[in-house]
Amino acid sequence: MAKIAVELEQALAERAVTGAAGQATSRTLASGDGWRVADVLCTSDRRDRPFEERHQAVSIAIVAAGTFQYRSARGSALMVPGSLLLGTPGQSFECGHGVGAGDRCVSFRYAPDLFARIAADAGAPREFPTLRLPPLRLTSPLIARACAAVAAGSTDAPWEEWAITLAAQAAHLASGAPLLMTSPANAESRVSRAIRAIDRHPAATLSLEVLARAAGLSRYHFLRTFERLTGVTPHQYILRTRLRFAAERLSLEPAKVLDIALDSGFGDLSNFNRTFRTEFGVSPRAYRRAR
Repeated sequence: MAKIAVELEQALAERAVTGAAGQATSRTLASGDGWRVADVLCTSDRRDRPFEERHQAVSIAIVAAGTFQYRSARGSALMVPGSLLLGTPGQSFECGHGVGAGDRCVSFRYAPDLFARIAADAGAPREFPTLRLPPLRLTSPLIARACAAVAAGSTDAPWEEWAITLAAQAAHLASGAPLLMTSPANAESRVSRAIRAIDRHPAATLSLEVLARAAGLSRYHFLRTFERLTGVTPHQYILRTRLRFAAERLSLEPAKVLDIALDSGFGDLSNFNRTFRTEFGVSPRAYRRAR
């Protein structure tokens, strides 16, 4: 059983021991301008009566573990791992657990204006015509990466990129509209400006929004154009630029590995060591000794 499901089972076992009522707890994983991602764990079962809630934002929730019934005025749907719960602002709904105890979701929430822009850029309607998307081949890779990041407790996952990509995928899959693949004018020049900004300040906090604004593009168009032209996502490019910057300093300077890690934009030494080893095949200290 996957770690994310094991942790749900542990929470349910703890509830059984304490006799507490079922409840949903939410832990913010990341947030930015117009978006938020949270790890939501619910321990409710058939003994807990569903209550009416209301979506305050556009919601796309990845069901990571467990099953539950999702009901609204539009109908009802059984939510299973790998499916996407789709919510529209102002929409009332209930989540029931008559089919099994507990669930865990990775919930993406969007300000209506941001989602409307992403949907428009992707050539899809700004509202979902359905309650859910079943497990699909197109969404499986992103769902797997998001769930793995939650299970690993990752602090450097590209949540903003995933949020933009998931919104575009869900909007066009729910509506049946084809995903637009148009390229903006002067695409290479725009992406080049962003790359130069990254190269000048690799340790700076450069969100997808900041880079897209510098390129004069929406986040959706910038993400797709950057990856098409460079072969990597902005997050991957920033990470590898930071690693090259750190490797150069390890070769030329006697500074402490911790100082180099922090100066290169990594939040802690363990994350730096793990990422450096993945990229170069050796630890930072071994890399320095070899040179």
